[in-house]
Amino acid sequence: MDSIFFLGTYSLFTFFFALSLQILPSFSYTSFVFGDSLVDGGNNNYLFTLSKADAPPYGIDFTPSGGQPTGRFTNGRTISDIVGEAIGAQSYPPPYLAPNAAAYSIHTGINYASGASGILDETGTLFIGRLPLKEQINNFEKTREYIVSVMGVTNTTNLLKNAIFSITIGSNDVINYFQRPMIPFIGSNNVSPTMFQDFLVSNLTLQLEQLYVFGARKFVVVGIGPLGCIPFIRAINLIPSGKCSGEVNALVQGYNQKLQSKLDQMNKDLRPNAVFVYANSYDIFRDIILNYHKYGFEDNEGPCCGGYFPPFVCYKGRDVNSSSYLCSDRKKYVFWDAYHPTEAANIVVANQLMNGDKSKSYPMNIWELYNFDFN
Repeated sequence: MDSIFFLGTYSLFTFFFALSLQILPSFSYTSFVFGDSLVDGGNNNYLFTLSKADAPPYGIDFTPSGGQPTGRFTNGRTISDIVGEAIGAQSYPPPYLAPNAAAYSIHTGINYASGASGILDETGTLFIGRLPLKEQINNFEKTREYIVSVMGVTNTTNLLKNAIFSITIGSNDVINYFQRPMIPFIGSNNVSPTMFQDFLVSNLTLQLEQLYVFGARKFVVVGIGPLGCIPFIRAINLIPSGKCSGEVNALVQGYNQKLQSKLDQMNKDLRPNAVFVYANSYDIFRDIILNYHKYGFEDNEGPCCGGYFPPFVCYKGRDVNSSSYLCSDRKKYVFWDAYHPTEAANIVVANQLMNGDKSKSYPMNIWELYNFDFN
């Protein structure tokens, strides 16, 4: 009896939900978010993994949760949260693994990102559970099947054509590459930086092409930031104050250049049926680090939470004495923990990606992409 009632209720919900789509305002914002811990909206909360942000003080400045952790690896909002909010999204895309997330896929979108994940399936093995990019896109395929079941093929095509697909990934691949003497990585320690860059770009390209096959048309592909400057890399390599790891940043810059060239080629090959925006997070974040006072920051090197030395754990115990170090003013720090930016830094990056010139987002910024009409 209960199951029959549930099915009947579900059918009515589906009917009225589909009906409501016919009167959706033209400015509705749907986004599908893929990536790693920089944009994870809580998927890792549902995994058996060492990569979690489900305990205080993570989320301490995230207003919708009342300052409680949501699985975001920062003190507040991620870049994708901030962008969606600015464009007019009424809520954040829920994590794919959350119960009933599919029901939000049409009006808000879904977040598939997973902390510790990478472009390569092997990346993040030490953390046990995570959703590599390939698996994230397989999950999107399941979401698409759900949308088709509710809206039909034609309406699904139109929805996906106008939705924003953002991909923020690659940082963990690079970090793992430089840890390969300690971690067996892609079968060999003799992979040159050039080979590794090409390997990442070719694998990412395959996943972007798969999203295109599934109906994605508006892409924001975020380059890797200056990893040589994050507290974790600086600490394990004993980089002195005021310096960054040139070796790490050189590999990242080479990868970013190859990625941008590939996206340029994809824009030419698929024009006018798709737009691939390259988000230049490297230069934006590098400028924040170099000119941090200009942006209102007071510390551009150390993490606000967790300390500057291993094990870099950011947590809040039952009493103050058992908690890790936490700075007094999060808005004054560029880095939240040893790996991730603060919300304040994310705001700066998001604003430049939305409103900046072609040196920040190429060939257009996110506002222009959102308003882009394929017709």
